[in-house]
Amino acid sequence: MLLRNCNRILFRLIAVMFAVSSMLVFTSSTLRAQEYTAQEIVDSGHRFFGATSGGLASAIEKIFASYGLPNGYILGEEGSGALIGGLTYGEGTLYTKNAGDHKVFWQGPSLGWDFGGQGSRTMMLVYNLDDVTNLYTRFGGVSGSAYLIAGVGFNVMRAGNMLLVPVRTGVGARLGINLGYLKLTPQPTWNPF
Repeated sequence: MLLRNCNRILFRLIAVMFAVSSMLVFTSSTLRAQEYTAQEIVDSGHRFFGATSGGLASAIEKIFASYGLPNGYILGEEGSGALIGGLTYGEGTLYTKNAGDHKVFWQGPSLGWDFGGQGSRTMMLVYNLDDVTNLYTRFGGVSGSAYLIAGVGFNVMRAGNMLLVPVRTGVGARLGINLGYLKLTPQPTWNPF
């Protein structure tokens, strides 16, 4: 009788361990499936940026080497201008593998040695996004620009453990370095603060 009870307990323990290990394998492969590879991002960028995407693969390679695989990205357009203080406004679509696509807007002030204006097509790589609603916050960082007519560049912005890496290809004239933030929202607003 005691042997039969021990066998039942052992069998149940093995069944529970198997179930838990199966869940862990499923969960880890699901999390990996939610990230984007460098090739997926480069292909999407080439489709979005078109002929102006000459330096895109190089920029994406540097970003992936430093930060790894993003679990979301935003494609959109923005306009910005600065004369010491500046403003940026943009809109686009957030793409995720597990939470669908979502319209997103961004706006923000900047302050620094910065002069000029630009219109940009923008791809923002999003890291450590647990929930789409967590994206709607302020991401702070330092940015620099130096180009006349066109250019490609990126900077890194942070909010808690989330990273936002905007990759921009712009048209205009811009020279400077500034400190600022982008506030992402689900609805458009004129208030950059």
